[in-house]
Amino acid sequence: MEKENKDLLSEGAKLFEIDLNEKILEALDLYLRELLKWNQKMNLTAIRSEREIIRKHFLDSLSVYPHLPEVSNLLDIGSGAGFPGIPLKIVRPSLKLTLIDSVQKKTDFQRHIIRTLGLEGCQVIHGRIQDKEILERLKGQYDGVISRAFSKLSIFLPIGSLLLKQGGKLIAMKGRRLDDELPYLSSIETLPCRLEKIIRFSLPFSSIRRTLLIFRKE
Repeated sequence: MEKENKDLLSEGAKLFEIDLNEKILEALDLYLRELLKWNQKMNLTAIRSEREIIRKHFLDSLSVYPHLPEVSNLLDIGSGAGFPGIPLKIVRPSLKLTLIDSVQKKTDFQRHIIRTLGLEGCQVIHGRIQDKEILERLKGQYDGVISRAFSKLSIFLPIGSLLLKQGGKLIAMKGRRLDDELPYLSSIETLPCRLEKIIRFSLPFSSIRRTLLIFRKE
């Protein structure tokens, strides 16, 4: 990995309480190379530069790490090219991970990366989480459910809560603006999960704002 990229990853990860060793940096570098290679043939991500992929995909994914200490079995809904699930798995190998996405080329890439990096305890599902068969199969299995780009809270919360065990944590990764989302939280009397906290931050070494909404199933 080029020193500039290595420094960006290492220093950015420290802001999220993660120390990246050489083995992890090598795995993330291989992930980056494979993503760039596949992206030349099929559109997996609109972000093309190495630095922006590191910032907007890798570091954005790792921003969730401090909020997952008690999560051992994580479901990533709408996981795209593997974000945030695979970077989290790389830095925490003991994490049991399920990825689901409705786009075949993206789940094909996820399987390729998992094989290439030799990641164990990973499951990739090609399909829509709303499908009744998938919902029934995965119901109540996870102590953590996360989504970076799946849907609005009005869809994500009811579905995510079905997939969580009691006491499980649901995390919605959002951008800067929540104006069209927050009214939903106050518009219904009983949410399927209780809102624990809203965390606002900037991606490392940028002015890009992000928001994490963390819910608990009680």
